Amino acid sequence: MARTPAPGTRDSILTAAAGLFYEHGVRAVSMAQVVEAAGCGKNLLYRHFPSKAELAAAYLTLVRHERERSVTEALHWSTDPVDRLLALTGEVADMVRRPGYRGCAFRNYLTEFPDEDDEPARVAQAYLADSRAQWDRLVTGIGGNALLADRIWLIVNGLYTGPPGQADVAVEWITELVRAEPGSVISATR
Repeated sequence: MARTPAPGTRDSILTAAAGLFYEHGVRAVSMAQVVEAAGCGKNLLYRHFPSKAELAAAYLTLVRHERERSVTEALHWSTDPVDRLLALTGEVADMVRRPGYRGCAFRNYLTEFPDEDDEPARVAQAYLADSRAQWDRLVTGIGGNALLADRIWLIVNGLYTGPPGQADVAVEWITELVRAEPGSVISATR
C-alpha cells in the first residue's frame, strides 16, 4: 500500500525545483536534481508532477503569483495615475537590483524554449500579455496613447534584461516621459 505523502510535500518539491530552475534554467535541470534538492523519492516527485513540463508550468505559476502579490503591494498606496505607473516602475527596478536576480523567469523560459507551445510557454506568454495590458492601462490612465505605451514597455523590457546598474536610468527615463509638461512628450507621441 502506498504511503500518504507528508503535508506540504508538493510545495517542498516545487520550492526546490523553483530555486534550481531560476538559477540554472529549466532545460539544464534534471528531474534527478529536483529529487535530490527536494529530498524526496522519484515516485513522489512524479506523483505530484508527472512530467517536467508540468513542474515547469507550476514553477511559472508560482512565480506569477509572487509577482502579482509584489505588484499589488507596490500599487496599493498610490491613487494618482502617474504615481501608480512610477510605483510599478520602481517595483520592477527594485526587483532587478536584488542580489541573485537572474532575469525574468517568464522571459527566461521563452528564451530557453522559443518554439515551444507547451503549458509552461502558455503560462509565460499569458503572464507577459497580462503584464503588458496592465502597463497599457496605466499609460492610458495618465492620458498616454499606444506609442507612449510601446516606448514605456520597451524600457521595461530593457529593465528586466539589462544590467541592474542601469535600473536608475530606466526609472528616470520613464519618470521623464510621464511627468513631461502637457504638450511635450505625451502630446508629441500622439
